[in-house]
Amino acid sequence: MTARTATVTRATRETSITVTLALDGTGAVDVKTGIGFLDHLLDALGRHARLDLTVACKGDLHIDDHHTAEDCALALGQALDRALGERRGVARFGSALAPLDEALARAVVDLSGRPYADVALDLGRETIGGLACENIAHVLRSLAVAARLTLHVDVLKGENDHHKAEAAFKATALALQQAIACTGYDDVPSTKGTLDG
Repeated sequence: MTARTATVTRATRETSITVTLALDGTGAVDVKTGIGFLDHLLDALGRHARLDLTVACKGDLHIDDHHTAEDCALALGQALDRALGERRGVARFGSALAPLDEALARAVVDLSGRPYADVALDLGRETIGGLACENIAHVLRSLAVAARLTLHVDVLKGENDHHKAEAAFKATALALQQAIACTGYDDVPSTKGTLDG
């Protein structure tokens, strides 16, 4: 089997990011974005999807957290897309529920080649750990667009916004782990014969 790995470097006037990714990893994660809660969420995503993941970002946090959050998600999504290649021999679909205490989240992934995200987290706070709550859903949407996958994530219940956000990322990780799993077949799992959009 060909190594399913990728390295993406993204440099703009707003951020400088390097992401390295191995799909068939052990969950070894090292994330440094400058935003504590974003690090925490990406760490949960990598660990629970069993990805080997490093993210190093220097962003314009003196402005706000938006560029860093968005660009890290875009770089990670692009790395995921590259590591998947033709998407040959993958399960393609994944779905999962993940709890965190009183919170329960659901995620469904399709490595369709068609970017789409429907994310409903029901967060009430303005920020968590230096990350605007509006950017938490934006990270998931940006990841889906850059990775060219379909993603549905919703929080089914919960009271604590930290718990709800983290449960959403854990559910996404578990669904992603299923979708990227190798099936042992050498086909592209599509009636079209391609997962290129």
